[in-house]
Amino acid sequence: MSSFQIFDIAGSGMNAQNLRLNVVASNLANVDAVSSSLQDTYRARQPVFHAIYDQVNRRNPAVGVRMAGVVESQAPLVREYAPNHALADDEGYIYRPNVNVVEEMANMISASRAYQNNVEVLNATRQMLSATINLGR
Repeated sequence: MSSFQIFDIAGSGMNAQNLRLNVVASNLANVDAVSSSLQDTYRARQPVFHAIYDQVNRRNPAVGVRMAGVVESQAPLVREYAPNHALADDEGYIYRPNVNVVEEMANMISASRAYQNNVEVLNATRQMLSATINLGR
């Protein structure tokens, strides 16, 4: 593997974790959203990633990660009886998202640490390349 390819791999990892943090932020921003119907209620979203492979180089095939898409959670929505709420349906119910705040905070911490790890990989690689250049002096 080329030393410079490490920058591409770590950069794609940082990009993936940035996208993951954006999805977490979207989920947390909508945790208190209220709707009058099941169809209009926000559903928690989760990113899906896949590895990028180098088809030419079979010895070192992995070259990064990419976001394949975002899927909505299939967990049930919260149905709450609130007949005096302005968005209550005909039966007096409002609907809340299926966002689990504890799970989202854990995802946020995990994504943040993965991002930091990729930054450390970049810094370590940069320092090694700099030390290699200085050996020739």
